[in-house]
Amino acid sequence: MTKRTAAKYKIDRRMGENIWGRPKSPVNRREFGPGQHGLRRKGKLSDFGIQLRAKQKLKGHYGDLTERQFRRIFTEAERMKGDTGENLIGLLERRLDAFVYRAKFVPTIFSARQFVNHGHVRVNGRRVNIPSFRVKVGDEIEVRERSRQMTLILEAIGAPERDIPDYLSVDHSSLKAEMTRVPRLDDVPYPVMMEPNLVVEFYAKN
Repeated sequence: MTKRTAAKYKIDRRMGENIWGRPKSPVNRREFGPGQHGLRRKGKLSDFGIQLRAKQKLKGHYGDLTERQFRRIFTEAERMKGDTGENLIGLLERRLDAFVYRAKFVPTIFSARQFVNHGHVRVNGRRVNIPSFRVKVGDEIEVRERSRQMTLILEAIGAPERDIPDYLSVDHSSLKAEMTRVPRLDDVPYPVMMEPNLVVEFYAKN
């Protein structure tokens, strides 16, 4: 288990927001940081602090991304035409683990990474076990046949707290899905407000 996976509840409390929309998040009970001094950490943030928190929140939402991985994705978004923040969201959502999570094949972004790593996913008929694999519009993503009765999948499909975004076409009866278009920020069903424009500002100054 990675450090971030083990501390995901602590991340929610530190941010003061339920960044994955989980019903068991501790933020649903108390909106302050962990530890005996958690209540004292509500001081006014500087501009740097606001930008850093926006970056940590967006990076944290996608699970086990390291700072190096996230910075590399940002750099690629910066080189693309158009708005850098929108490009960043599009690249993050095209990760295979994020796709599997949005399609409700698994209950959490953390389980999505493990699910892909263990070879349960096929892309256009070929097994892919790389969570960072980039999905293209029109790719057919499916759960391999012998994995389709996993309890993990059945629980995810039945979970009421997440909706499938309209940029995905998903058939849960066959456990197949397709990305119909690259999403923009407003298309992505984040449980909390994400501010990629602040992430752009953060990296511009650091």
